[in-house]
Amino acid sequence: MAETTVAEVMAELAALEDPKARAVNERHGDDHGVNLGKLRALAKRLKTQQDLAERLWETGDGAARLLALLICRPKAFGRDELDAMLRGARTPKVHDWLVNYVVKKSPHAEELRVAWTADPDPVVASAGWALTTERVAKKPDGLDLDGLLDVVEAEMKDAPDRLQWAMNHCLAQIGIEHPEQRARALGIGERLEVLKDYPTPPGCTSPFAPAWITEMVRRREGA
Repeated sequence: MAETTVAEVMAELAALEDPKARAVNERHGDDHGVNLGKLRALAKRLKTQQDLAERLWETGDGAARLLALLICRPKAFGRDELDAMLRGARTPKVHDWLVNYVVKKSPHAEELRVAWTADPDPVVASAGWALTTERVAKKPDGLDLDGLLDVVEAEMKDAPDRLQWAMNHCLAQIGIEHPEQRARALGIGERLEVLKDYPTPPGCTSPFAPAWITEMVRRREGA
């Protein structure tokens, strides 16, 4: 099969552009108008192509970058490459997919988690907290959960939105996964009231940590 070129892929992405989808996405801070289901179908057809992924990322185009994250090999990126990619990921969706689909699968994930969590840029720090939340759920050994709760208690209330959201997710995950920390996690959430009034559609779980923790524990215990 002939090699797919960046120009061919960009033409295909342009054909998938939907002005209505772009308008919705732009309200969330994103800069593309491609339906994500169609984007995933394109990625499935292209399969894994690291070189093409790197060239698509370099275009800076939002949809091209999302596609790149779906067809890349996560373990092929070096630590510094991933750091630069995160700092250059201007939009929430690209940032989230980079962390969830690539960095979490990278051998550099733990080193980046530690570095990013301490970064003065709140968007970069939010990526560190997202990686920490993953560890809370899957590999908590060695994590200082009390120390994490100390930071959340001291800093979450006044943190910028993206960082606050990531810290709140970590707070909820600690409360859900670790019964010995649950009372403290619930207490911090109740006192800080972060996302307490967040509009939540019917049938969805509120991101307010006490409600989130309580609902997930109830489901797990089959109550």
